[in-house]
Amino acid sequence: MFAEQRRRWAEKRLRPGDGSALERFRWWQLGGRSLFRLRRPEAEYAVDVRHWKNQNAGVNRAQLYVDGRQQLESKLPAAFPVPGGTIEVAASAVGLKRCHFVADDGTEQQLTPDPRSAEGRRARLDCRHPAVSRGVGAVSVLLLVVGVMLLLLQVAEPISRIPPIAANLGVFASPVALPWWLNTALALGAALASTERALRMRYHWMLDGLGN
Repeated sequence: MFAEQRRRWAEKRLRPGDGSALERFRWWQLGGRSLFRLRRPEAEYAVDVRHWKNQNAGVNRAQLYVDGRQQLESKLPAAFPVPGGTIEVAASAVGLKRCHFVADDGTEQQLTPDPRSAEGRRARLDCRHPAVSRGVGAVSVLLLVVGVMLLLLQVAEPISRIPPIAANLGVFASPVALPWWLNTALALGAALASTERALRMRYHWMLDGLGN
């Protein structure tokens, strides 16, 4: 029931495209544009998301191209109906967390990133140097775990000072007091780690949600 309601909400956000041609990915668009493709027997689909283009409006949009022409656009999260299923697109604070084709039978397939995009370059690293890729991924998780733990410790102390909580449980004193420069370094590290995970469309509500 919830999935059906979510699909209906997504359909209301759909707008017809203008038929314009899909622009080639340029190197200066790294970090500001995501481009994914899906080859199907009936057509080639492309999903284009410009992360900075609509920043002033506070709205992120995705465009669906069919055989190189813009057919639909939608605010995110988006669900583009195509023959045999739906292309679902969702964003996190630092990039995309989902760009999948969901078939009518429920099976899912992640779309392929353009090789010139940041996501495509990250996928190439994973293909050519899997050990290095796994190491980078492990460091990203470690940085986010540390960031979340420190955040929880910082939040716990002021919450424990609320009178009813303090009267029943006492005041919590954080055992960790880091210098400002280390706090800043860890915050930057967590931001980079979230970005790296977004390039692989890895998302966890606690690690990637609280970490930003």
